[in-house]
Amino acid sequence: MAAKHSEEFKRDAVHIALTSGLTHRQASSDLGGGMSILNKWIKTYRDTDIIPKEDQELVKENERLRRENRVLKEESRSGAWDARAAD
Repeated sequence: MAAKHSEEFKRDAVHIALTSGLTHRQASSDLGGGMSILNKWIKTYRDTDIIPKEDQELVKENERLRRENRVLKEESRSGAWDARAAD
């Protein structure tokens, strides 16, 4: 049976995930839950007042940089990066 979390817990979890500098995987692990549920909460609470307006641009930039890092890591593992460097 799934655990019921309070709204306060969900909001706190989203705040931690978006502002701590941790990856969502790390944050969900630290919070004792799954990444999919944390991502669901983030989608639900992202546009609320959890993150001050002035910090929302930083959160978006962090997410973009994480995506870019993930792509670069995948390319590095597959050897695509090495092939481009040789050109």
